[in-house]
Amino acid sequence: MLPLLRFARDENEHSLREATDILSNEFNLSETEREELLASGRKPIFYDRVGWAKTYLSQAKILESTRRGFFKITKRGIDLLNQNLQTINDKTLQQFPEFREFVSRKNKKSVKTIEKAVTENLAQIINTPEESLETAYQTIRLNLANEILETVKTCTPTFFERLVVELLVAMGYGGTLQDAGKAVGKSGDGGIDGIIKEDRLGLDVIYLQAKRWEGNVSRPEIQKFAGALLGNQARKGVFITTSDFTKEARDYVKTISSNIILINGEELAELMIDYNVGVSVATTYEIKKIDSDYFSEE
Repeated sequence: MLPLLRFARDENEHSLREATDILSNEFNLSETEREELLASGRKPIFYDRVGWAKTYLSQAKILESTRRGFFKITKRGIDLLNQNLQTINDKTLQQFPEFREFVSRKNKKSVKTIEKAVTENLAQIINTPEESLETAYQTIRLNLANEILETVKTCTPTFFERLVVELLVAMGYGGTLQDAGKAVGKSGDGGIDGIIKEDRLGLDVIYLQAKRWEGNVSRPEIQKFAGALLGNQARKGVFITTSDFTKEARDYVKTISSNIILINGEELAELMIDYNVGVSVATTYEIKKIDSDYFSEE
């Protein structure tokens, strides 16, 4: 990770492709080494490694995304370089709370919990192939969710509202996308961004509020939304934000008669992945086992 950080020390905006080319020259990679692909055949190995270095440094707020595919160093990154470290690895990044939170979320999502050694020199962690694959999958998924959220935050409020409707339709609400889209922005109520059918028959409706915010949504915003529901004699609402909700906001929805579902940025990104909104399949691996019945001679 250190070579990438040194590359970005000029504080200018750079692309991942530019960084890969420069670092390839720095490491004197041959054309064969530069073009060597992952087992999936979808991406060069070196490009993938530089990409992951950028991801980890970004999670530690050492690099920051300036726009899609571009990044620059942060003040924290400059300060880290000034320490004249010989290497930068995961252990180095653990000093930053944002990176520890990233690792914590990654570990929580792993199906298998891998036991940690009491001390680094006392024992060695050995994972089965299945555990390693699961851990790698969860890391890739978490990185994708973070990338989705960063991208969504750069979109216009109008695009974000449309994205929310497309997600709910993909989840089975709203009938057709054309029918759902007609309701967006039509209510004219300051506390409502759109209305969508709960089912294809339109037996009930769900009122929507979509906030592309950086700061957390507080209780007054939820109260305003609840009031808008009450004014329209509605019982169900979904409030979606790219940030998060305060504890007071979450506690408030538990005390009112209206059924309001709160979806924060992390949950939004996870739903987009699950329902294939704004994402596409890059590669697929099949895990196979022997078919014992096939070899039975009885």
